[in-house]
Amino acid sequence: MGRPAVAVAAAASLVLALGLLERQALSQMISSGATDQPVRPLPPGMKAPAIDFRDVAAQAGLNAVVVSGELDQTFVVENTGTGVAIFDYDNDGLPDIFLVQGDRLKPSSAPLTPHLYHNLGGLRFEDVTEKAGIGHTGWGQGVCAGDVDNDGHVDLFLGQWGHNVFLHNMGNGTFRDETRERGLDRPGSRWSTGCAFIDYDRDGWLDLVVANYIDFDAQQTPRPRDRSGCNWKGVPVPCGPRGLKGETMTLYHNDGHGHFTDVTKQAGVETPREYYGFTVLTGDFDNDGWPDFYVTCDSTPSLYFHNKRNGTFEETGLVTGLAVNEDGREQAGMGATAADYDGDGFLDIFKTNFSSDTNTLYRNMGDGTFSDVTARAGLAVHTQYVKWGAAFVDVDNDGWKDLFIADGHVYPFIEKYGLGEEFHQPRQFFWNRGDGQFFDMSSAAGPGITARHASRGVAVGDLDNDGSEEIVVVNLFEPPSLLKNFAPAGNALLVRAVTASGRDALGARITVASGHRKQIDEVRSGGYHISQGDFRIHFGLGKAVKADVTVRWPQGAVESFKDVNANQWIVVREGKGIVERHPFGRSAGASLQR
Repeated sequence: MGRPAVAVAAAASLVLALGLLERQALSQMISSGATDQPVRPLPPGMKAPAIDFRDVAAQAGLNAVVVSGELDQTFVVENTGTGVAIFDYDNDGLPDIFLVQGDRLKPSSAPLTPHLYHNLGGLRFEDVTEKAGIGHTGWGQGVCAGDVDNDGHVDLFLGQWGHNVFLHNMGNGTFRDETRERGLDRPGSRWSTGCAFIDYDRDGWLDLVVANYIDFDAQQTPRPRDRSGCNWKGVPVPCGPRGLKGETMTLYHNDGHGHFTDVTKQAGVETPREYYGFTVLTGDFDNDGWPDFYVTCDSTPSLYFHNKRNGTFEETGLVTGLAVNEDGREQAGMGATAADYDGDGFLDIFKTNFSSDTNTLYRNMGDGTFSDVTARAGLAVHTQYVKWGAAFVDVDNDGWKDLFIADGHVYPFIEKYGLGEEFHQPRQFFWNRGDGQFFDMSSAAGPGITARHASRGVAVGDLDNDGSEEIVVVNLFEPPSLLKNFAPAGNALLVRAVTASGRDALGARITVASGHRKQIDEVRSGGYHISQGDFRIHFGLGKAVKADVTVRWPQGAVESFKDVNANQWIVVREGKGIVERHPFGRSAGASLQR
């Protein structure tokens, strides 16, 4: 989260980053105290689609409340909130939901637990937490999913303040805490946030990246209004992250038996303990066939680890342009999402930031560098919001990835100070115009977008197998939101890629070609904001009724399939082709047979 020095510097430096007219307008807004910009109009002849997001969480049975400390939010650990995972834990073809739970600093008679919701079909869910053997895990933050022992059942890793937790999927509807047995425990308390499974050495076994945030001790940290406390815009607030000791990231190597060893130092991932890591985003960003990863950092430069293809990484955030914005300023980075938003065959990165600053869109230049194109893309707006989870998601199925952003302030008392900022904030939605720019539809995309919450984690998946992706959003001290678009959309194709062993093929690059368009995406763990989305990759096809599908498997082999029908989800198994086809609208799915 942004501290005063970061927020003010970022807002001031933004003036230099825009075109002349935009700079003058933004400068006037900052000096006058305004915090929003007018919507950039569409070009003549271009029409935005109808978008109608509604929150159907209550009808779906998603009623668990996420607790993150106390309502007065005295310490920074209470501010950051939690993530959410969408994953199919029982292989029935219906993605389920795992809601990470926080905790309280004050003793509580009723231990809090995360919540596992089993998908019953038709956007109806049943809370099976107790039935699945999941109890109190501690103070949860982030979550990522991956099958670490190649048994065909997806496991979960929870980043926590205290001790992290690995939940092994037993394949019978239950999970078992095997953190210590798997080598993922640690002797002392630590604050981990986001994570991602990644086969960085392409040996066929999933390794694990964990982001760490602050070396934090509530007993040693000043409270708001203490003489040694912290202030933001003249308001006494919880201290952190600035002023508190930073952290480094952690990389665990899988030995091929589902046991992990900390290889942070020898793999080149160890940095000085001065970063505040949040979200881990994986992807083959230079198209060399090897997975890299990016870590958003709060109030420090973000980190980009380039895979050197020999079991080690090189941190190249500054030289690639991903560490800071185009002014060379660090930002208060929170969430991150990746997509080829402009259709040039390279994955781009979008990062969310604190208030009094814009988010950041990094366009992949295809030469190993990235360019901050936030203003040019029409995204230098809504600077009054504290931005968290983000997702590239093709809402209208036109083949171009749109942008969804979840907002929510960190200070519940902020309204009474008259700063023009509120604790509960609306979401944002930007329609991809298909010409490298986005159109702000935040006020016209339905009540699920304009509703106000203190939101944090976000995850995306087609929860009812109808070809349109849903968005699950974590709301502090409330049940989550389940956002469904009720407006008409074009044709689509959903692809699940699994390895020869039967697990989801994390790192697989999927290319879908229809007409004159080619789209790419990858199967990934983590991302959004300390969260996990559906492993199945969604492609909007517009009016096309067929598409060619190519899968580049994690270890380099390539398979292609011609004239795949639209409006279905398919399972492609390495070496065996398309092994399952499920027309949209039929919510029941067969489990994979090993």
